[in-house]
Amino acid sequence: MPIAPDLEITLGKRDGEIVVHLRGRLGIDSSPFLRDQLLAGLREESMKAMVVDVTEVSYMDASGIATLVEGLKIARSCHNTLRLKGLQGRVLHLFEVTGLLELFEINGSRSAASVVRVP
Repeated sequence: MPIAPDLEITLGKRDGEIVVHLRGRLGIDSSPFLRDQLLAGLREESMKAMVVDVTEVSYMDASGIATLVEGLKIARSCHNTLRLKGLQGRVLHLFEVTGLLELFEINGSRSAASVVRVP
């Protein structure tokens, strides 16, 4: 797997789902690496869904969000699902203030109410 600056990307498979676990900072330097991994996973014909686990993402900027939105767009065009898991803290706040939270399935639900907010 290519090395992304400041971001560790781990891919796994479970019950027809591809799980992309992210750890670190998702920014302008690392989002191209994530994009490559998302596109490769979304091209797999046996995939039912992709879950992007952002539990351990400490920082995300606009390029990181743009990469996830691009992945969502591609998944939908292929009639697949891209879900986010583990949104919390600053990363959750970023999705809320940009109005993009409602676009994504979060933890298996299309409702943002399923997101656990940690004070």
